[in-house]
Amino acid sequence: MSDKIKILEAQNLTKFFNISQGLKTKKLFALDNVNIFLEKGEALGIAGESGCGKTTLGKCIAGLYRLDKGMIYLNGKNIFDASPKEKRIIRKNIQMVFQDPYSSLNPRWNVLQIIREPLINFKIGSRDEQIDKVKQILTLVGLPISYYRLYPNQMSGGERQRVAIARSIVTNSSLLICDEVVSALDVSVQAQILNLFLELQDKFNLSLIFISHNLAVIKYLSHRVAIMYLGKIVEIANSEELFNNTLHPYTKGLIYSIPFPDPKIEKAKRKPELKGETPSPIELKGGCRFNTRCKYVMDICISIEPELKNINNGGHMVACHLYNK
Repeated sequence: MSDKIKILEAQNLTKFFNISQGLKTKKLFALDNVNIFLEKGEALGIAGESGCGKTTLGKCIAGLYRLDKGMIYLNGKNIFDASPKEKRIIRKNIQMVFQDPYSSLNPRWNVLQIIREPLINFKIGSRDEQIDKVKQILTLVGLPISYYRLYPNQMSGGERQRVAIARSIVTNSSLLICDEVVSALDVSVQAQILNLFLELQDKFNLSLIFISHNLAVIKYLSHRVAIMYLGKIVEIANSEELFNNTLHPYTKGLIYSIPFPDPKIEKAKRKPELKGETPSPIELKGGCRFNTRCKYVMDICISIEPELKNINNGGHMVACHLYNK
């Protein structure tokens, strides 16, 4: 990336949900002091098992969840100190593309109404200009202009996702948060949508936060990758560095789970790093959150939570006592 300007910086993001258990109310920490940044034109992949907090992180950045603690800066501006007028600009610049395009699109509206709605909301252009813009965006995402008359139920899953992407970029947004956007699609369609994101990023210098449980998808699209476990980032690095020099035992287990196309190599792979099940996020104990599943667990892992530290001065950070000596 030629431009090293930070478009987004999130500090100490914490989000918990109150969970009722009988007569007691307990806290489920979906995010616990998470710190990330994103540069202009960069794609940051966020991966982890279900329940790790990656979707909550995306929704907090998009403003769909209210934070319990932490600060978010967009282009150096604290979004919580923004005026109502500034907040409208922030909402225009941060858009989210959801996993299921059918449920995220209004079934009563045709494609023209769906894509044009953000332009109306932010008062961008005249009616004719808005319609022209919709037609341009349809072509850009690989759909015929004639599709503006169709309704969501008249399109395939991949076509609906293209409409959702078109809606997210029609206001010239600078940051897209993509939450499992290809997991509900066929493999061949997944490749088409991923290539579309690469084309859009190159054309508009878009910044992407790409959330997925599929590390193969993350590796294909992302410049940097953050691995989450139970509301914490346990490892973050340049994509090539993370996959070639994996450090955290949890990350190693996730990478092991990526299927290999050669049956002989797949069969010969070493035993997995992961064991057991993810503990309840409600009853978290002290120490490293991964200590119940880690084969390298030490006494210090039970009592002291490891800090996320830079271990090679190259931006490769890991939260593990194996490297914090």
